[in-house]
Amino acid sequence: MSSDMIPFTGVELAFIGLYLGSLIGVGWLGLRARRENTLRDFYLAGNGIGFVVLLLTLYATQYSGNTLFGFSGKAYRVGYPWIVSVHFMTAIVVFYLLLAPQLYPLAKRHGFITPTDFLRHRFQSPALSLLGAVVMIVAISNFLLAQLMAMGNALEGLVGAEPTTVYVVGVILLALVIVVYETLGGFRAVAWTDAIQGFVLFVGFFLLIVMVFREFGSLEQATRILVQREQAEVTGQAAVGSSKIAAPTGDGLREWASYVLLVGIGGAMYPQAIQRIYASRTATSLRRSLAVMAFIPLTTAFIAVLVGIIGLAHLPDLVHESTDEFGVVTRIDRSDTVLTVVCRHVQEASLFGRWLVVVLFAGILAAIMSTADSVLLSISSMFTKDIYGQHIRPGATEAQLTRVGKVCSWLLIAVLATLAIVLRGTDLVKLLDRKFDLLIQLAPAFFLGLHWPRLRARPTLLGAILGLGIAVTLAATGSGKVAGIHAGLFGLAANALVAVAGSLWIASRHGGPDVGDGVGHSPASETH
Repeated sequence: MSSDMIPFTGVELAFIGLYLGSLIGVGWLGLRARRENTLRDFYLAGNGIGFVVLLLTLYATQYSGNTLFGFSGKAYRVGYPWIVSVHFMTAIVVFYLLLAPQLYPLAKRHGFITPTDFLRHRFQSPALSLLGAVVMIVAISNFLLAQLMAMGNALEGLVGAEPTTVYVVGVILLALVIVVYETLGGFRAVAWTDAIQGFVLFVGFFLLIVMVFREFGSLEQATRILVQREQAEVTGQAAVGSSKIAAPTGDGLREWASYVLLVGIGGAMYPQAIQRIYASRTATSLRRSLAVMAFIPLTTAFIAVLVGIIGLAHLPDLVHESTDEFGVVTRIDRSDTVLTVVCRHVQEASLFGRWLVVVLFAGILAAIMSTADSVLLSISSMFTKDIYGQHIRPGATEAQLTRVGKVCSWLLIAVLATLAIVLRGTDLVKLLDRKFDLLIQLAPAFFLGLHWPRLRARPTLLGAILGLGIAVTLAATGSGKVAGIHAGLFGLAANALVAVAGSLWIASRHGGPDVGDGVGHSPASETH
């Protein structure tokens, strides 16, 4: 990932090492701030966190360093149409707003800790709650694996040593830092370190775009270069649909809409995101944080897209074809390195630019770690409370469950760090795309469950199973998208149809919304 950057000096690496060491110190402070040895205190910081920390932990969790490299690389490949990334990252906040106002008071009133606590309360269905926990754990476990691999990749090329050794040491060292401060301070340590990491990332990216414009020129100049290049490439007729500066049409528009829905709904279903709704100290803090989050894509996703477009204009050789002596044409695609190549140019420009890249790299590393620590904590909480506490040892005390959660974190990080080392160089992009296809199958249970009292447990469970089957089957056959629409959305359509039609049918047979399904009272009515 970082092979196109100038290796850092000992002083610069010491700065990053000092930063990483400070995170363990934050974990120790989180341990000192603990008030009781309970699941709520460990996984939600007791009474919760205030506006500033909540905002920064939402920001740091939503944007991983791997995503930032991916966004800039995708923008390099497709050009301006990838501005859709700003829209779908904003859509996540829109769907948060369909969850948070109703979910927050329920969580406070009934003491929710994990996302499936809501499902258990709303539907009183152990099968649906277990399915929700398993789907979320499977979907984000692979996400955590990708973050660990990204940590190792991020360090390659920045240290004057053999890349494989740097990768292995990077994965192990950074995984240890995460699990140590998380075990010490729980959610407090994760939220506080996220606040530091989010601030570093925000400042680093803001300064980066200033330096990029200074080094390469304005966006207008980059666009003019791209227009001239496309005009020069036209021979006879324009390649409609392949333009990197024109607005999308046809399949492109459908793909835009598909991305907005898939990522918007799927991102709102991230368990770590839902738990941050639970962890807000007050409804006002949550509302203000989400209001600010609506503008955050302009400071991160948009900047990553700008870097990709400027790189496309000024560094056109990252994607090219070469022909060997036998006439075999090989296409070489290094577009995902565009951010590191741009950083190298900024490094070479001045001493300030060099140190800016050090800070920016610390911010990117922080973004990867903040996503990883939040995912690790969510997996630990769901396994401990929803699987171990519900199905393996129902009589366990809070202290015992908290201890199991900490052990779970260490075991999980050990397994995934080993896999990250063994699978070095494996392309996980397609597998990562599937996490949203899986997560959105839980959307009817959450969104309709909050807003529609007639939704019943059995058809919701059947709909989720059908949706998962469709999404997995389409993905397994290589049909990740059909006519520009993601496989998960086809599953979601069938899922919602079964849930709604089945609930209406049950209601018509039993003569009321709350009879014959074990659903009990409607949480939607509780919020009024």
